[in-house]
Amino acid sequence: MWTPSRIPASNRACNLASVKHRLPLRLLGHHKDRYYARACATTDNESETHARDCVRREVLLGGGASFLALGPLWPVPSANALTLEEVTPTILPAGAISAREASAISVYERNTYSVAKIVDIALQGRAAASPEVDIPEGNGTGLVWDAEGHVVTCFHVLLQSLKALGPDLAARAASGTARVAKVTLLDPVSGTEQVYDAVLAGADRTRDLAVLRLLGPPAAGGLRPAELGSSAGLRVGQQCFAIGNPFGFGQTFTSGVISALGRDIPSQLGTTIPGGIQTDASINPGNSGGPLLDSSGRVIGINAAIFTPTGSSAGVGFAIPIDMVRRVIPQLIAHGKVLRPSLEVQIATDSVAQRLKVGRGALVQSVTPGGAGDRAGLLPTRRGLAGIITGDVILALDGRPLNSSGDLLVALDSRAAGDSVLLRVARSTDQGLQELELRVTLAEDK
Repeated sequence: MWTPSRIPASNRACNLASVKHRLPLRLLGHHKDRYYARACATTDNESETHARDCVRREVLLGGGASFLALGPLWPVPSANALTLEEVTPTILPAGAISAREASAISVYERNTYSVAKIVDIALQGRAAASPEVDIPEGNGTGLVWDAEGHVVTCFHVLLQSLKALGPDLAARAASGTARVAKVTLLDPVSGTEQVYDAVLAGADRTRDLAVLRLLGPPAAGGLRPAELGSSAGLRVGQQCFAIGNPFGFGQTFTSGVISALGRDIPSQLGTTIPGGIQTDASINPGNSGGPLLDSSGRVIGINAAIFTPTGSSAGVGFAIPIDMVRRVIPQLIAHGKVLRPSLEVQIATDSVAQRLKVGRGALVQSVTPGGAGDRAGLLPTRRGLAGIITGDVILALDGRPLNSSGDLLVALDSRAAGDSVLLRVARSTDQGLQELELRVTLAEDK
């Protein structure tokens, strides 16, 4: 049994509390449940020889007991010692840029020429007189889509001008004369601002998206289209950036993380955009229509809305996923509208469905007489002798489960008019809820 009295006098004189440097323990070996390690210590008043004496620590792992045995051992090889340089954190010289900062700067510099300032011409002259006054609706951000002069923004940024064009926006877009905005871009060559008139190329109120076409766009090389990424496979916690014109301050760069995915975005137009990206990157009035970027500088979404009680950023912003934008924009450029498939029924909002105690699925509120849903046998919500009878609740489309009305819109986005789909619905009957399957041929949304 080891006792303190058996410590050599020279070692008893060593006051462990005065140890100035302590090397990491080095595992020497083990025997059954005992592990042996050694370390060297130096003291204030010991000779150099004694300063390199080693202590042996024997830890009993079994039973939770432990004790320390001290005795001179051979010196630890110098290869195991840490140098002062190895344990000192790297300190950048004054004015130096870290690798993380350099990456963020690169994202900004690569995208700044692809981001536009958009002003609705119906609201020109109503911009704020000072930074303390909110920029009104109609001042926003856009994204250079291609080298042909198409710029993408949000529908609500151009709301006043689009209202003035009337209900048939596709026809007005086809005319090529519907001037709706002023677009300001940085020239990639000179770095100076260039202002262009822009006409409507197409608009989709449902997804809060619009496409502008620049009149008299610059020559080849004068436009720098944004590099598009993908919103599939995004993870909560990923770093992201936003570039826009909040409160009229052009080319403003903010950073944050993706804080949630799959959000239903309540747009200013009264529609709900499914599958949205939530971020805490600072987004304010004027950012709408601008890009949300990943850490590589690729566009993963179009900033569209913020949730705030004050009108300014509260750390909860929403972006339309770029994969949805990719499906919509080519149709707007080609047709002026989206050729979206339809069941030709009206789906109740989630709040209405909840009041009617529908917990899951898409509730059919009304059915267009003679339409696709009517021909397939879908029943609307109606009033009976005992009160309101809920309509059919669509639970799945082609085997894909639907938890909300937004899920139905997402499922239909991947279909085309004329496609045949199989719906699984829950129907209220006198005998209670009954599940059945209905085959529907999708019509073109009008």
